[in-house]
Amino acid sequence: MKMYIIIKDNIPDKLAPVIAAHASLACYKKFQENEDMIKWINGIFKKVVCLANEIEFDKLKNETDFVVITESSLDNKEVALAFCPREEYSKKFKFLKMWTPQNS
Repeated sequence: MKMYIIIKDNIPDKLAPVIAAHASLACYKKFQENEDMIKWINGIFKKVVCLANEIEFDKLKNETDFVVITESSLDNKEVALAFCPREEYSKKFKFLKMWTPQNS
């Protein structure tokens, strides 16, 4: 069971850690009564942080049980999606690139 956090690929690296932290907390708060969330938070709460381009990001909004994260320093643009933890995700999640800093 894991939570997916999807960050747009055009977001500056310096903002990604804070965005991921906000996404995780916002997702927990939104779904804290969800059975899968309760199971996840009381176990080993794995998180996967991935990148998505604009097209992938918009397609992922067709999935269920997520929260959209905006960033005030970027004119309140949508920057991330955080998905309530679950056992299985649709196939499109398997093809997302893992987030890594560009300056590594």
